Amino acid sequence: MYFLLTSLKVVYVICTPRPVEHENETMEDVCEKSKWDNDNFICRGHILNGMEDDLFDVYQHVESAKELWESLESKYMAEDASSKKFLVSKFNNFKFVDSRSIMDQFHEIQRIYGNLKQHGISVNELFVVSSIIDKLPTSWKDVKGNPFKKKMDHASSSKDPTVKG
Repeated sequence: MYFLLTSLKVVYVICTPRPVEHENETMEDVCEKSKWDNDNFICRGHILNGMEDDLFDVYQHVESAKELWESLESKYMAEDASSKKFLVSKFNNFKFVDSRSIMDQFHEIQRIYGNLKQHGISVNELFVVSSIIDKLPTSWKDVKGNPFKKKMDHASSSKDPTVKG
């Protein structure tokens, strides 16, 4: 949808407020507002046209394309598991906690990593392992500071032939 709106050169209305009215408006000001209103109408119409009937019924009364876009984005983009930003954020924000089984949490982070790979987001495995170790709870400090991690850190900064990456 964003691509279509960009192609039509109307996408600016979803991120730009309507020009304000003021005294002593010039013909240029009137034309700018008129163009924005027309582009808003086109943009809103295309967004609504791309919806299923049940969603259309819910959103048809939203007046501006900007409001419509923001409403849809806040409702669907933040929770959309196929959104690459969401997946990366989910991986980055994951933290192990002491109150849950370590294996359950490990399987959860594996699923998140699998989703990253499935959606074409490639992440260096050495980075993933190091990141997982850093996400361990404080009660695992002895694991965080272990020689394996130091050897991994060393391997990432040099070409140590004894470390397989």
